[in-house]
Amino acid sequence: MNVPLIIFAVFFVLIFLLRIPIALGLITNAIIYMVLTGRDIGLVAESMMSNLYVKFIIIAVPLFIFTANVMNSGKVTDLLFEFANGLVGRMRGGMGHVNVVASFIFSGMTGSAVADASGLGLMEIEAMRKYGYDDGFSCAITAASATIGPVFPPSIPMVFYALLSGTSIGALFLGGMLPGVILGAALMAYVAWIAHKRDYPRGAVINIRQFAAITVRAFPALLTPVILLGGIYTGVVTPTEAGALAGLYALIVSMLIYRALGPRHLWGIIKDTVRRTGTVSIIVGSAFTTAYVVAIENVPDMFATVLLDMTTNRYVILLIINALFLLLGMFIDTSTITVVFIPMVLPLIKALGIDLVHFGVVIVLNMMIGLSTPPFGVLLFIVSGISDTPLKAVIKEAIPMVIVMIGVLLLLTYIPGIVLFLPNLFWG
Repeated sequence: MNVPLIIFAVFFVLIFLLRIPIALGLITNAIIYMVLTGRDIGLVAESMMSNLYVKFIIIAVPLFIFTANVMNSGKVTDLLFEFANGLVGRMRGGMGHVNVVASFIFSGMTGSAVADASGLGLMEIEAMRKYGYDDGFSCAITAASATIGPVFPPSIPMVFYALLSGTSIGALFLGGMLPGVILGAALMAYVAWIAHKRDYPRGAVINIRQFAAITVRAFPALLTPVILLGGIYTGVVTPTEAGALAGLYALIVSMLIYRALGPRHLWGIIKDTVRRTGTVSIIVGSAFTTAYVVAIENVPDMFATVLLDMTTNRYVILLIINALFLLLGMFIDTSTITVVFIPMVLPLIKALGIDLVHFGVVIVLNMMIGLSTPPFGVLLFIVSGISDTPLKAVIKEAIPMVIVMIGVLLLLTYIPGIVLFLPNLFWG
């Protein structure tokens, strides 16, 4: 390693240790490196525009954000929660199961863990409080279930992974379906065990006639993921066009069918979508400056050489990569991890013959677990903040759930057929 690269690496670590705003820190660090090496700073912008922001698929990101914001309107989330309650509420620990199922349904509309935790989160926590659940447990399961969002399609992190790896976004979305179901089932199994251990109550019993009425009311909203994913896999629309179609449909459902949105509320949603898109774009752009330096210094080759010198066993290497990404996910923004660190390991993954769809789904789940992992998982701070629950109580309850999710991660890592079953079946 040369001196400029060593300085660059030290500054990169300091950005996170000193809590410097991520976008500002990464851009500044890249500029310092470019000045020290005498390179043209304009080359970074040119490379970014030609390799990242001109890709059509990236337009899907603001479209998914817009759809999530529309579906986060009160009426829609209420109906989704009622439907989930009708499905599983009568079970022991019913509200915990409802929490997971509602997040699973919502994941088919948003592709964002933060949108799930922020939108449904308070409603789920308040309902669990009403039935006597501990605040820490209610918050922890809300954070854990929100991780399903980017694993089950649509998924914003998968869009960025597809951009960087050249992997089919349709195959990635298919690959995330079974893992999303398995993750939800594992969390529900843990809820059932805790509910039995702590004698948590069953929810209200809803008869067939009541459930039928709830289903009819929720049906228009439940069609959103069907339209989005159905359009992609029938070949009628591209993933980006599907995002636009889902956004339009969500708007029609919320404004005309449920009458949950008015012009003033819609304007607020548009402004929030612009803000979130701008935030994501700035973070991704700043992360690309770091990725550019990493690429021109051949860091991926150095990283691959170091790992291959340690072992050539693909299972051991996958375990090491999982551990590294899980650690990164606890401290660093998901977009930054995707843009900076995934290109560092892709050459190694390709050299070992590991399927890129399999690896993409595994690494997205890995990053999502990091969002719920103490002490710095961002979802823990979100649920703690919206519910006024002490962070210490949330962390205590979150640790066993993280262990459950890591178990699912290892299962998917070492049995790639689970991820690849649907892509091989439908995508060829």
